[in-house]
Amino acid sequence: MHDVLPSLRARLDRIGMLLSGLCLIHCVAGLFLVGMLGIGGGVLLDPDIHRWGLVLALVIGAATIGIGALRHGRFLPLAIGGGGLALMAGAVAVGHGGAEVALTVCGVVLAASAHLLNIRQGACNA
Repeated sequence: MHDVLPSLRARLDRIGMLLSGLCLIHCVAGLFLVGMLGIGGGVLLDPDIHRWGLVLALVIGAATIGIGALRHGRFLPLAIGGGGLALMAGAVAVGHGGAEVALTVCGVVLAASAHLLNIRQGACNA
């Protein structure tokens, strides 16, 4: 059981990185499709997608980065991930536009970086 938890946490960190990448693609594709081509606005700009994405990011981030920080004792991933999640929450709060894009892109890059640091810290302590 002791070996299973770090492995599970590492998998969840990888899922967090994947979701961060997908969020980034969604954001950039949304800008291009809606802004340049004028299509997909009803689906890509649906506020519920952003709210549920934030909830998922918060759950996975808390479960992996928070537990990882407690386990390996290094809080840099937690600080970076917390900042990223805060920026993502700010993006949901400001609504659609340039500020949302900037906050989302910065937030997901920070969140993915925190997951990567968390994986590396866990591997160093294994």
